[in-house]
Amino acid sequence: MEDKNLGLENISEAALSRLGYMLDNAECGWKQLAKAVAEQPQFCYSDREMTDCSLKVLSPHGSPGRYLLALLADRGCTLAFLLQCLKKIEHREAVGFLTMNVMEQIDIIQQPQSQRIAEGSPVVLSCKAVGPVELQYQWFKGKDEMPEGNSPDLVFNRASPAQQGYYICRVSSGDKYIFSNWAHVYLLRSGDSSSSYFPSTASGLNITQQPRPQALMEGDTLCLECSAQANPPPQFQWYFNKELMPKCIRNFLKIPCITTADRGIYACRVYNLYHEMWSDQVQVNIGPGSCSESSWEKTAVDNPEANLKQMGDCCATDKVALLIGNMNYLHHRQLRAPMADVHELTNLLRQLDFKVVSLLDLNWQEMHSAVTEFLLLLDRGVYGLLYFAGHGYENYGNSFMVPIDAPASYTFKHCLWVQEVLQRMQERQTGLNVFLLDMCRKRNPNDEGIPQPDPLRVTANIVFGYATCVDAEAFEVNKDDLSNGIFMSFLKKRLMEPEKVTVILDKVAEDMGRCEITRGRQALELRSNLSERRALTDKIQAPACQIAASTRNLQWAIAHVLPESRCLQFECGVTVQLGFAAEFSNIMIIYTQILETPTDIVSCSAQLSDFTEGPEVDLKRSNQESLHEAESFLLTIDDLLPLKQPQLFTRISALQRLKKELSFTVCLHYKYGNLDEELLEEKRITVGKPLVSKLNLHEPRLFHSSSSDQQMSSFLDSSSFSESFRANLPDLKQNFIGSASTSLPNYRVPMESFACFGLKNEPEETLCPEFLESEEPPAIKSLPSASSEELPFKFSNFQNSI
Repeated sequence: MEDKNLGLENISEAALSRLGYMLDNAECGWKQLAKAVAEQPQFCYSDREMTDCSLKVLSPHGSPGRYLLALLADRGCTLAFLLQCLKKIEHREAVGFLTMNVMEQIDIIQQPQSQRIAEGSPVVLSCKAVGPVELQYQWFKGKDEMPEGNSPDLVFNRASPAQQGYYICRVSSGDKYIFSNWAHVYLLRSGDSSSSYFPSTASGLNITQQPRPQALMEGDTLCLECSAQANPPPQFQWYFNKELMPKCIRNFLKIPCITTADRGIYACRVYNLYHEMWSDQVQVNIGPGSCSESSWEKTAVDNPEANLKQMGDCCATDKVALLIGNMNYLHHRQLRAPMADVHELTNLLRQLDFKVVSLLDLNWQEMHSAVTEFLLLLDRGVYGLLYFAGHGYENYGNSFMVPIDAPASYTFKHCLWVQEVLQRMQERQTGLNVFLLDMCRKRNPNDEGIPQPDPLRVTANIVFGYATCVDAEAFEVNKDDLSNGIFMSFLKKRLMEPEKVTVILDKVAEDMGRCEITRGRQALELRSNLSERRALTDKIQAPACQIAASTRNLQWAIAHVLPESRCLQFECGVTVQLGFAAEFSNIMIIYTQILETPTDIVSCSAQLSDFTEGPEVDLKRSNQESLHEAESFLLTIDDLLPLKQPQLFTRISALQRLKKELSFTVCLHYKYGNLDEELLEEKRITVGKPLVSKLNLHEPRLFHSSSSDQQMSSFLDSSSFSESFRANLPDLKQNFIGSASTSLPNYRVPMESFACFGLKNEPEETLCPEFLESEEPPAIKSLPSASSEELPFKFSNFQNSI
């Protein structure tokens, strides 16, 4: 099949499902598409087939549009013909998706495999890809181009020593391209049973990267990595002190917030169907997290300068952060990076004892309310950090963050003014004000107004870290379902260093300047009047006013309260557990699992439906068997349950729009062995106002300019506290009052649930390993006011879909 006639069967299931979802509407959907494709006789479908297509809507996960696409694929419909028909029915959304996310992306669906073959045997290396309608293949041996390698298959009829080596395939379309994995062809000569390529063993399995010993502190994150090559692909199993670690089966091991109990010997068993090897055994030493421990006092005394560098010159009375990531704009280009960037920065700042509120997709009112609530966490000596990722612009030195509901021709009246936020932060007499703005700074031609801020106080504690310089764009790199902004890709590697915050940002700027992919396209800009050596790693010292500190703890904790896990007993004898976890401060995961089932019930599942209005719940993505299918890409589940106890996941976003307590129905579908009919039981559940919904960010706020303790204490009587939360206030006070640096995690699952529900602290790395060495320019992250034709330069060698 020629590339221009690429069939629908070669498109990924995720893309087809998304396309089918777009076709599930009456005005311009699958019925109109069925009429359009009927112009060609092979795509004329009978009334029975169309009826079957319609009935798919009755299935919980059914999609008439997806079913029609399956019919088209079975009869050999090409991507080009489908695109032609979608244009004919004027389905602009589907045309745009197909063009930007399928046809203009190159995805390798079959990688070439390394081979060990006998001399004189035929060799076939295959690389198959989907994407644009005109794909071209070019094979290389090492750095040398293969003249005959211009097809998906590279064939040698008789292998000789000249064919031994490493091969890679370049797949391109126009000025877009992608490389396959390397494949190694090793020639086994007569009588040769070993290979110099696999020095550790003659089995064909080779450990290419050994784990390394570690010396860490309590509270750090332990990271060990073991890489290997094998055919079939290797599998991994980690061991701690020679004991099996059941869920640690990846090539890397990551344990967040370690304690001295994690001190010991680690090793990895690497194996496949035929062979097995062990990595080096490495020692992990873990010291106490406090310098007051006797075993660490000697180091501090002997080397005071080193201790000063680790502790920092200053202390904070508290550390708080507000992180906002706007992606799904109503009238502007959609973004992808803010989700992964906010999640990653959240995890890093928590390790530095910051109280973090992380929010996605806020409108104008919600952004203003979130900032006002954030200000309540600030007080004398507190370190405040505000991070924003999304669309933005800068006019006449004033920076503006664009909410998701900003109109097409927005002005500063529709946005959040950064300089005004700074002024309000200064009124709180903070010890440090850090702004990290991951947005474009192009001028907005629709906004000719010049707002005049009141004079700023001379505080010498302000740091601005702009992801890009004046009148320039910021970029993000797309990979699979997640993306990273260029700024965060470099920042995360430096953020934990015990250096003055301006030194950290200087290092990030230098890192970006040395990278080919960012040089001349995006450069970090640092603005600061910071006079003291203040670092994000500075320790927290209890303030003089414990009442204010305790109030801040309560104010922060209220936005991170999750419903308690509960077990539901149905009349049929089935027990269902509901569990809750937070992906962000305004996004919650609900999972259901069957704990007990009577022996006469052969199948059952618990599904959620009929949610309270306000939050966003995609019914087609609800009650999914995996977090990925529920569109949660940043959490992982360690599945320790037997298969007979299934789990279903539902993702609820935009909790800040919940105006009353969250309610939903648990629908138990079950079937007895002696009956064909499926039975249904329902229970209506109310779980209160979880996470940030208690703050009622949808309501207008009054700006407060006083930072007195009286104002802080009066917060306890404000409308932000719901009646249900006041009832639990004594318990919360018991938990939070007494330590100004109390730090809660962003999720809470009862102790009995930890055995079956594991949450990963960081998203998977979303940048390809070759990213920092690549010369390919990234995709533009945010274009506030100009089209791509108006840009001073164009990037055409890199995937450019956002």
